[in-house]
Amino acid sequence: MTDSARRAHGYPLLIALAIALAGLCYSSWVLEFVLPVHTDPVNAFLSELDAEGKPYREVFANADKLVGLLLIPAAAGGLLVFPRRRLTTIGWVALLCFGASTIADALLPLHDCDPGDSTCGGDSGLFPQLHQPHALTSTLAVTSIAVAAFAFSAAAFRCHRWRVLREFGAGILVLGVAATIWLLIADNLPGAHALGIAQRVQVGSMSVWLLALAAAVAGQWTDNHPHDGPPHPC
Repeated sequence: MTDSARRAHGYPLLIALAIALAGLCYSSWVLEFVLPVHTDPVNAFLSELDAEGKPYREVFANADKLVGLLLIPAAAGGLLVFPRRRLTTIGWVALLCFGASTIADALLPLHDCDPGDSTCGGDSGLFPQLHQPHALTSTLAVTSIAVAAFAFSAAAFRCHRWRVLREFGAGILVLGVAATIWLLIADNLPGAHALGIAQRVQVGSMSVWLLALAAAVAGQWTDNHPHDGPPHPC
């Protein structure tokens, strides 16, 4: 194997490692159970953890920035290293958009306000993105990773590849969709409906799905020539 081929052989593993680290960093919200942030996990949105003026804001904001800094080059690398197929190309582009949106999410935190303010995690109405820029970046992030998850899952089933995405990742995707539906419906109903739990399930499923994607991509490390082989329908 030539030196260039040997380097190319290791790229999928590097991409997988970056995605796995991003998935772990996106789980930084679990630190709310360790750090004295005094949040209400049942009703408070995760955006309150890095809102302006909140204690340990930099911890959560820097973790989100790191997610983006890991996923943007990983997604770009995926586009360059792996064959250009329609579904996986959509997935890599969406993953890159997710990384960029996550950085924007950290750079545009919620404004410091009273706990009862609707823009601080309370009832936000049908179009929360009209209240604060942070809600818009959060919406873009969730939409982007949802597109990526559906695209990669569809490719896995259509091509009979990436078993971990077909068997484990699909279940995590269903869980994330259920939590999102819970959020969309309950957020527009009067009263408290454990929106904090719903969002933590949603974000937790995103982190676990990223780990599943990393495992799937790591499987490509055994392929010495990622671009070789007959044309693939994906």
